[in-house]
Amino acid sequence: MIGLAPYACDPAFSRGRRHAEPPAPTRNDFQRDRDRVIHSTAFRRLVYKTQVFLNHEGDLFRTRLTHSLEVAQLGRSMARSLGLHEDLVEAISLAHDLGHTPFGHAGQDALNACMHEDSDRAAPVSPHEPVGGFEHNMQSLRVVDELEERYPAFNGLNLCFETREGILKHCSRANAQWLEGREPQGVGQRFLLGHSPSLEAQLANLADEIAYNAHDIDDGVRSGLLTLEQLEAVDLFDRHRRAVLREHPSIKGRRVLFEAIRRMLSEQVYDVIDATAAAIRQAGVGHVDEVRLAPPLVRFSPPMREASSALKRFLMLNLYRHPQVMATTQRARQVVADLYRVYHEAPEEMPPPSAADPGYSLKRRVADYIAGMTDRFAIREHTRLTGMRLFD
Repeated sequence: MIGLAPYACDPAFSRGRRHAEPPAPTRNDFQRDRDRVIHSTAFRRLVYKTQVFLNHEGDLFRTRLTHSLEVAQLGRSMARSLGLHEDLVEAISLAHDLGHTPFGHAGQDALNACMHEDSDRAAPVSPHEPVGGFEHNMQSLRVVDELEERYPAFNGLNLCFETREGILKHCSRANAQWLEGREPQGVGQRFLLGHSPSLEAQLANLADEIAYNAHDIDDGVRSGLLTLEQLEAVDLFDRHRRAVLREHPSIKGRRVLFEAIRRMLSEQVYDVIDATAAAIRQAGVGHVDEVRLAPPLVRFSPPMREASSALKRFLMLNLYRHPQVMATTQRARQVVADLYRVYHEAPEEMPPPSAADPGYSLKRRVADYIAGMTDRFAIREHTRLTGMRLFD
């Protein structure tokens, strides 16, 4: 790649795939990973998985798929300016939510609670699966490592180490030890040693935050749950709104919102580029291995970090905890919990285990099945199995 910095990940020196494959004649390995993610079943399911609003609540609200595309666009833009590998940032960005449940974080929390209840009852656990409850980062890795069934010689998508490292943003120590036992010096090791991931992984993570803060403002106003008057309390947004109105006095309606969000995104992107470039210079890193030994280097400047945190606090209070969203969240939790109970008691209601299943515990099979559902399929299954209709 032209302009690749010495501290960037280079596919020519990748730590490789778990199963050796010959190189592709026209694509580097990170491009190949991106393409595998895009063609996966799990990626297509994201179009009907909740970001904040359920898919059927409006045609124009973000879904996990459109969110992932926005993360990838922001990530590539920043990577280009920093000399990082754009294809790797894009692959990580597109894959980072593959393991998310239906109904977003409400579904994840409900599924996690159900699995912990099973753990409390000392349900048997297979050595072939993660320990503990459910967490979507670990599930995303599980999707690309095990659950996708597309290739004759291996389970999963057989992605490069660097892509898998970026997908696994968070990991408990217990699961890091489990991963290290299966794959010594693999993607779990950095959590045990306290090391950082690549700059590309760090950048995809921050692009995720920038994207959801911005598009949740847009979707919140579109839904009627947020108003421009409320957003006057958020300086990061409102200073751009005021500038738009000064420069374009006759502008009205959604154009004000769109232009203010566009400028807010640009300010954050430029801030990350400048703050990260300065942190890289100060750290003196010259190779990706040095990056992993350094503290996280992709960052906002301190003033922008505080401004972004204030925006997140505003959205938590005024959007994510809005009574209408909370009512939907409660029903979503019930759907997931009821499905888990029914499948646990009647596993014949699920598809039979695949030939590639090494003997996962029942609770993990149930969790995998529910996590792979779209919102609308989960709702249909819940109605079929319980006779209840919780969503119109």
